[in-house]
Amino acid sequence: MEAGRGAPAAVRAVTVCVARGDPAMELTLVVLIIVVGLVFDFTNGFHDAANAIATSISTRALTPRIALGMAAVTNFAGAFLGTEVAKTVGSGIIGAPEDLSGLLLVMCALLGAIGWNVFTWWRGLPTSSSHALIGGLVGAALAASATVHWSGIVDKVLLPMLLSPLVGVALGYTLHAAVLWTFRHAAPRPLTRRFRLAQTVSAAAMGLGHGLQ
Repeated sequence: MEAGRGAPAAVRAVTVCVARGDPAMELTLVVLIIVVGLVFDFTNGFHDAANAIATSISTRALTPRIALGMAAVTNFAGAFLGTEVAKTVGSGIIGAPEDLSGLLLVMCALLGAIGWNVFTWWRGLPTSSSHALIGGLVGAALAASATVHWSGIVDKVLLPMLLSPLVGVALGYTLHAAVLWTFRHAAPRPLTRRFRLAQTVSAAAMGLGHGLQ
């Protein structure tokens, strides 16, 4: 019975601290958000980063150890080369309150995105961690009655999400057809070595692109 009343009491205590702007609670939430953010980055890594090197390993263009090292380096480098996606997620999706309730909102969004990443990884579903985080932010903002920038979501999330597979199909078909025609008379053995090198370069570019996001 006491345990049953403990959870609501804890929620009320957090609510009171949020309302008062308690510095100790603020520091605690900041530390928790940093920890949860690192956990989200970890799930993002094992969920999405491996996609860039999977084909290189399966075709034996790279050994697993070299491919993992390359993915780690390119993803890490990409994170320092661009911040546009981070700016969109940070300020273009919702208007989070600039107090402790805003910190709670961000932590709940991260936890929701982590849960979705783990579930889709467990089920083997190819989904985007960035979209999971955006969904978590929107859901948490709606629950907190915070501002949601719907125009930004349509322009920067929904339209690119709908167009990117179509553009990928068109470019993939065009490039593959061009490569088949260009090398239709080439000897298979030396061509295989060149394609493995090209696959390594493309995998590195994919890792860099993932890091940029």
